[in-house]
Amino acid sequence: QVQVVESGGGLVQAGGSLRLSCTASGLTFDDYAMTWFRQAPGKEREGVSCISRSGASTYYPNSVKGRFTISRDNAKNTLFLQMNSLKPEDTAMYYCAAGRRYNGCSLLLYEYNYWGQGTQVTVSS
Repeated sequence: QVQVVESGGGLVQAGGSLRLSCTASGLTFDDYAMTWFRQAPGKEREGVSCISRSGASTYYPNSVKGRFTISRDNAKNTLFLQMNSLKPEDTAMYYCAAGRRYNGCSLLLYEYNYWGQGTQVTVSS
């Protein structure tokens, strides 16, 4: 049984930092590209960063580029998201997702099979 569990969310002031973690079990972690998505109330779920199986390739949309850094530790089945210079518009539920992919990664929701329950990030102004 596959389990994906996020942690590290919380309340932070604008300009602050948070580090999210995600652990996955029940799967061969390095067979999967990993992605962080977020969803704010009333908005669609959007990808904010992804990383390839080996960690060699990453991708960020312009909205977070230069502020967020995704990384993974395949030996510990763990994914990370370092978020710096946080803005109120970063407030959302953040989800970790795993999808089998031969190489690279994408932010397309339908490519991801396994999802966590999310961790809330709230940025106050």
